[in-house]
Amino acid sequence: MTMISFDHRATGYSLAQARCLAYAAELAYKDEERVRATANDWGFDRVTSFRVPHTPPFPLVDTQAYIAANDRMMVVAFRGTQPEELRDWLSDANTLLTPYAAGTGMIHSGFYRALDVVHSGMLDTLENWRADGQSLWFTGHSLGGALAMLAAARTYFEDPSLLADGVYTFGQPRTCCPLLAAAYDKAFRGRMFRFVNNNDVVAQLPPPPLFQHVAEERYFDAKGKLREKMPLAAELADRLKGRTADLLAPGGDGVRDHFINAYLANFDANLR
Repeated sequence: MTMISFDHRATGYSLAQARCLAYAAELAYKDEERVRATANDWGFDRVTSFRVPHTPPFPLVDTQAYIAANDRMMVVAFRGTQPEELRDWLSDANTLLTPYAAGTGMIHSGFYRALDVVHSGMLDTLENWRADGQSLWFTGHSLGGALAMLAAARTYFEDPSLLADGVYTFGQPRTCCPLLAAAYDKAFRGRMFRFVNNNDVVAQLPPPPLFQHVAEERYFDAKGKLREKMPLAAELADRLKGRTADLLAPGGDGVRDHFINAYLANFDANLR
């Protein structure tokens, strides 16, 4: 069993904290009972889960998230979805932009709806559980990373006392227009960290220029080594190395690199 030890007093960036939040993102894929038991083991005495269904033809069955808290820390984690499903979704008509009511600019309309159904309940819980000196963290993988980023922004814009100490996402797709991305970078400077594993296909969608990533990137190279954002030429060369690493399935690493277990394995290796 993998050992996870949250530092409940943490406030800034660290690789150990990023690893813990990656495991918290992975936990969002589990059932409610497993979420509660594991979060309790991590030292969180309050845990609540959110699961709100969507109606067809919306491509997601539901939106799922959980909040784990103690007197020192609150963690909000969103569930992702399968890479093939998300890739198809981000390539169809759901990639329309819609005005972002809580800030400047526009966001992916599907992400907006997926977040909207759980946001009020999530915000009520955060405000009810908020304590002096308590840190706040958002995390998620894949679709969950997109929702974690947008939830942190919307929560802060609606209640400035709930500015997250950290937003850590893994394999997150682009979520918004360049204008909103710039506003987010300003508000969350030093707090937002977007992890990308080599050729992760979901992190490359939806395409620019209508959609743009937030700036702060941490990149796992083709060998799994964690780097700060690499120069473009070096990153392109490294991505090519990853694509050709498996001669029996050239280019197949785009999906393999997206799975949360690939991120967890890289974190474990980088902390050894």
